[in-house]
Amino acid sequence: MSQDPLVIFTPSGKRGRFPVGTPILTAARQLGVDLDSVCGGRGICSKCQITPSYGEFPKHGVTVREGALSDWNSVEDRYDRIRGLPKGRRLGCQATVQGDVVVDVPPESQVHRQVVRKRAEVRAITLNATVKLYYVEVREPDMHDPTGDLERLRAALTDQWGLPRVDCDLSVLGMLQPALRKGDWKVTVAIHQDEDGDTPRIMTLWPGLHEGGIFGLAVDLGSTTIAAHLCDLQSGEVVASSGLMNPQIRFGEDLMSRVSYSMMNATGAAEMTKAVRDGMNQLFDDISKEAGIDKALILDAVFVCNPVMHHLFLGIDPFELGQAPFALATSDSIRLMARDLDLHLNPAARAYILPCIAGHVGADAAAVALSEEPNKSKDLVLVVDVGTNAEILLGNTEKVLACSSPTGPAFEGAQISAGQRAAPGAIERVEIDPVTKEPRFKVIGCDLWSTEEGFAEATATTGITGICGSGIIEALAEMRMAGILDASGLIGSAEQVGSPRCIAEGRTNSYLLHDGSAEGGPVITVTNPDVRAIQMAKAALYSGARLLMDKFGVDAVDRVVLAGAFGAHISPKHAMVLGMIPDAPLDKVTSAGNAAGTGARIALLNRAARGEIEATVHQIHKIETAIEPRFQEHFVNASALPNSVEPFPILNSVVSLPDVSFNTGGGDGADGGRRRRRGRG
Repeated sequence: MSQDPLVIFTPSGKRGRFPVGTPILTAARQLGVDLDSVCGGRGICSKCQITPSYGEFPKHGVTVREGALSDWNSVEDRYDRIRGLPKGRRLGCQATVQGDVVVDVPPESQVHRQVVRKRAEVRAITLNATVKLYYVEVREPDMHDPTGDLERLRAALTDQWGLPRVDCDLSVLGMLQPALRKGDWKVTVAIHQDEDGDTPRIMTLWPGLHEGGIFGLAVDLGSTTIAAHLCDLQSGEVVASSGLMNPQIRFGEDLMSRVSYSMMNATGAAEMTKAVRDGMNQLFDDISKEAGIDKALILDAVFVCNPVMHHLFLGIDPFELGQAPFALATSDSIRLMARDLDLHLNPAARAYILPCIAGHVGADAAAVALSEEPNKSKDLVLVVDVGTNAEILLGNTEKVLACSSPTGPAFEGAQISAGQRAAPGAIERVEIDPVTKEPRFKVIGCDLWSTEEGFAEATATTGITGICGSGIIEALAEMRMAGILDASGLIGSAEQVGSPRCIAEGRTNSYLLHDGSAEGGPVITVTNPDVRAIQMAKAALYSGARLLMDKFGVDAVDRVVLAGAFGAHISPKHAMVLGMIPDAPLDKVTSAGNAAGTGARIALLNRAARGEIEATVHQIHKIETAIEPRFQEHFVNASALPNSVEPFPILNSVVSLPDVSFNTGGGDGADGGRRRRRGRG
């Protein structure tokens, strides 16, 4: 076995062993890691910035020690003096491998940057924000009236707006007198009031009539991505949306890896807290610039997140969430000053975090419940928020059940041989001809199919770089429908399938989706380990849903809602062919887009919704999959495509799945190659 150091890149998960002295940029290029460089490794362009991580990484099976990379050199020192390198960053062309190391490639160093697909959904929301503007004319002081400026401002707010006694933040006192005099005793006041009956508080004020607006942020803090919507608190309009990769990915792609990192490293939790808060501030800078507003005008922020992200964002060690009974430090909603979370907004800005439900069912699930309202549905609805950790709700006006299922990052392209995040050049749609077994596909950034005229020219800039989550789902489902993949998850040989695209790889086979080697591009195949990764992820997803159905005492649901950025981009038919979701009429399977983000926007723009969801979470019954015996039974059954036990009659009435089996070990097309058609159910 090679004794060369192991280099692991995040977020791609690609790894390899390299001799001591190998530049990180060289290692990245040999592994096909998306690390930019335009100067040929001379230390001029700074495009190849990377961040090494140190400590114990149980998921990767490595301990990264100080000295894992070469010492800071003169090229890096010169660049840092002249243009500046963010703390902890190195230049990939200068830092060389000295020992096992985990290296993060930040978004700005990636050639094909992540497309954070968490757009704001169109939604009618009752506007009743916690922060409102009031324009008042204040009586001037005179020698006969000794009252202070604040007292006269309070009186004006009562007389002109009917507001009761108003308190103020300390910072307001320092700006009050200059503002009143500059505005000729006319000011615009921003007042925060969380709920009816709460004491209103002055947050900030402007001389005269302020027409620059006030804004709030609805933030979906996910395991993989952080997405934010900047909203006008006076109109409710989304003025900008932006997102970035969660910087914590370098500590582990899935939640339990991050909990393990915290357990194994004394400063692990603090490192991850700082990373996510720094990421938030970068995101807020970006979104403010995109909207062309001053960040000081952002006065409110609402956050939704899963329990591990919740704890790490708040600076709480998630240790207890790594072991039964998965106790949260608190499941209640939290109201804070944004500055308490080291967020660089207006000094008086507020932060509100939605309540968690219980255990690993967090504030993101609460936000989905607020958005989709299963508790108000007359028919039985299954809401699945598909992500690295899936949150599942099942309910109607009678009751609502919830659980969390650890699907892992495979749905987002991780753990897949040619997998990548959703970025320009990634295959996102796939079709396979059931007769010829020939594929065609679409890539992000191009509306043409690969078989259409002009496709090569249209993708010349981005290239065809890999396959993202929605692409791998469609590829596997199409392979299943075309008889290339059997129900157990085995890919047939060229002889069994009748296509040279099936390539032998050891004892299994792969399916060639695209060969770009002639143009210097990648060879993109679907391998049996890829199939296994998706099987495990989809089995976890289905098992959680089926367990809730057991608890509800039903064998079918009336409709299915797919939520989450990934859920918005997958085809209901392909999802059902793989058995990701229970059998249901395809026209009753809909997408809610980023429902957690929508729930955050509702809570941002309507203060009454905060009280509503705080009451609702107490009525949702959480099911813990880890202690339910039937979860494992459902998981085993759901490992088949679509399922080894469930009949899926509705699916079978729409799609005829070839009844093939490739578990023969041979390539002669004998029993394993026979393709029998199931009758329509």
